[in-house]
Amino acid sequence: MDIIKNSLGQSHDIVRQIVKEGDIVIDATAGNGNDTVFLAELVGDYGKVYSFDIQEMALEKTKEKLIKKGLLNRVNLINDGHQHMDVYVNDKVSTVIFNLGYLPGGDHNISTKGKSTKEAVEKSLELIKVNGIVAMVVYFGGDSGFDEKEEVDEYIKTLDNKKYVVMKTEFVNQINCPPILICIEKRYE
Repeated sequence: MDIIKNSLGQSHDIVRQIVKEGDIVIDATAGNGNDTVFLAELVGDYGKVYSFDIQEMALEKTKEKLIKKGLLNRVNLINDGHQHMDVYVNDKVSTVIFNLGYLPGGDHNISTKGKSTKEAVEKSLELIKVNGIVAMVVYFGGDSGFDEKEEVDEYIKTLDNKKYVVMKTEFVNQINCPPILICIEKRYE
């Protein structure tokens, strides 16, 4: 048993503490659907998940997983960039999850980008409730993600420390650019 979990496992542990049945949440990057399914299970029958991706293929994979688990009715699948989340979501949300980078098994040329991710995080911070969490797992390395990682890193340092608590965890003795976890808790409106 691993006591110190990888970045994704840590993000799920944190989100699991926040999301309650009936909540409204956002998966800003549907990808292969794992986070959307995770969130749909947490919000229960009366909650709602808004799941975004720019790739139709990602949304199809997500839809298949949701159907297999009987969770599709809890989710709005949205074929649009996460920077447009405020167009689709008008309610306060308890959590926004991001997995930054490219779709696992997909085209590495299609990935999240620093500018649109920063815009999406800004909108996330407007949408989350007090004591809500924005959880980002930042994948970088190999052929992509370095610019986005730097842009997100610089942005989170500018957040008002009276309004937000920002945590960043990194694995410093692992090879091949292990993912970084960034969590932002909103303390005040």
